[in-house]
Amino acid sequence: MREHKNLMIQGTASSVGKSLITTALCRLTHKKGYKVCPFKSQNMALNSYITENGLEMGRAQVVQAEACGIKPEVYMNPILLKPTSDRKSQVILNGRVVENMGAIEYSVYKERLKKEILKNYDYIKNNYDVSIIEGAGSPVEINLTKGDIVNMGMAHMADAPVILVADIDRGGVFASVVGTMTLFTPEERRRVKGVIINKFRGDVKILKPGLKQLEEIIGVPVLGVVPYTKLNIEDEDGVTDKFKRQTMDKDIKISVIKLKHMSNFTDLDAFNLYEDVSVKYIDRVEDLGNEDMIVIPGSKSTIDDLKELKETGIAEKIVKLSKNGTIIFGICGGYQMLGGKIEDPDKLEGNIGEISGLGLLDLTTVMEKSKNTLQYYGQILLDQGLFKGLYGKTINGYEIHQGITNGKEKGIFLDGENYINGVIKNNIIGCYIHGIFDNTEFTRGFLNNIRSEKGLDGIDATISFEEFKEKEYDKLAKVVEESVDMEKLYKIIGIS
Repeated sequence: MREHKNLMIQGTASSVGKSLITTALCRLTHKKGYKVCPFKSQNMALNSYITENGLEMGRAQVVQAEACGIKPEVYMNPILLKPTSDRKSQVILNGRVVENMGAIEYSVYKERLKKEILKNYDYIKNNYDVSIIEGAGSPVEINLTKGDIVNMGMAHMADAPVILVADIDRGGVFASVVGTMTLFTPEERRRVKGVIINKFRGDVKILKPGLKQLEEIIGVPVLGVVPYTKLNIEDEDGVTDKFKRQTMDKDIKISVIKLKHMSNFTDLDAFNLYEDVSVKYIDRVEDLGNEDMIVIPGSKSTIDDLKELKETGIAEKIVKLSKNGTIIFGICGGYQMLGGKIEDPDKLEGNIGEISGLGLLDLTTVMEKSKNTLQYYGQILLDQGLFKGLYGKTINGYEIHQGITNGKEKGIFLDGENYINGVIKNNIIGCYIHGIFDNTEFTRGFLNNIRSEKGLDGIDATISFEEFKEKEYDKLAKVVEESVDMEKLYKIIGIS
C-alpha cells in the first residue's frame, strides 16, 4: 500500500463544475494506475442511489466511483441531505435516515458528525492510494464557516491541498476568485495551491492577460482553463442545463414533468444514448400535447407535488392526453400519483392526510415511516402491447420510497414483498424502479414498440448505457487533461 495522497476541489459557488472536475481527476488518476476514491463528506441533493447493501448516498459520488472503476459505497458520501421543504431536509447518515431537521437544528447536530466523517475518511486513507475530495457550494459563506465539515473544515480534517474552481460562463470570474481568496483566513489561503477556470467559450489567448493579473493578485497559479463542453454525464442536483433543452425534433418525443420537489431526474439520462429520442422538461400545462410519452419522475414530496399538478391544470391535461393514447410513465412518486389515492396517516409529508391521485391505475399508496431502500433485480412478466417481445428481459435498478402501493392491477415485474412495484395498463405504466431505462435491452425494445405504433422501423442498440457512460468519462478526462497543467496538478497531489 502506497502512502495515501489527496486533493480537494472547492468552488467559488454552486454549479461551477466541482463535481465534473472531481470526476475528471478521478478518471485521470485511475488511468495512471492509482487506486483512487472520491469523497464528499456532506452532499445536499435529491438525486440519490442505493448501494448493494441497501444504503443511500448521493449520485455525484456514484458517478465519480464509476470514473474510478470501483463500486459506489456509502463511505464515499457519509452525509446526505435531501430537502423536503424550503426549511427542512431529511438527514441521512451512513446511508440511513436519521430524521428531518431545520437549518438551526442541523447546525447543532453536525458538531457530532466529525467523528463519523473521519471514520469514513480514515477507511479510504487505509484502503486507497489517492482520494479526490469534493466541497459543496461556496467555501466562504461566512455565516456558515464556523463548524464547517464540507469545505475548508474538511480540508483541515484531511490535511488536503485545495484547488479552487470558478465558472467563467456566468460572468464575474475574476471577482469571484479574488473575493473567495479574500474571505479565506490566512491558514485557508495557504491551502489553496491552484485555480481552474471552467466553462470557457472563446480564444484563451484573449484571457491570458487577465489570468496573469489574477495570479499576481491572489498569489496562486491558474492551472488551466477548461472549455465549455457538452457532456452526457449526470448532474448533481436540480441546477442543470438539461432543463433548458427544449428540442422535440426526434422520432420519439418525451416530456418530463418538472416537479417542484423532483428527485432522481437522472432516471432519464439514459435517453441520451438514443439518437431517435428527444426529451424536454416542462412545468406549464400549455407545453403539453405534442409528445409520445409523458414521464412523471420521482418526488421528495409526492403529495405536495401532486397538489400543485392539480392546481396548475397539468394533472387534468395528463389524464386527457392519456385517453387519447399518449403513454404515461410514472416512476416512484410519479407512479404513486397514477393511482386512485395516496394516504399519509402519520402526516409524514405535511398536513394533508389523504389526496386523490390521477385515477389512471386502480391502486392506493399508503405512506409509511419506514423507507424501502434496495437494489432491484427482476424480469418482465408480460409479452404484449408496449412490452411486446420483452418477456423475460432482465431489469436492474434500485428503489427508494416510503409509500407502499397495492390494488387490483397486475404486476409486470417480480413484486416486492408486500407491494406492487410495477404495473402496465394499456398506455399507462408505473414502477418503483429507479434506473429502469439504464437497462439498454429493455429500453431499446420498449422504444421500438413505440416506433412500431407510429409506423416506424425498429432500431438496433449499438452500445450499452454502461459503455456510453465510460466513453463520456473518457471524453471529460481528455478535455481536462488537454486544458489543465496536469504535471503541476499531480505534483500538488504528490504523485507522478
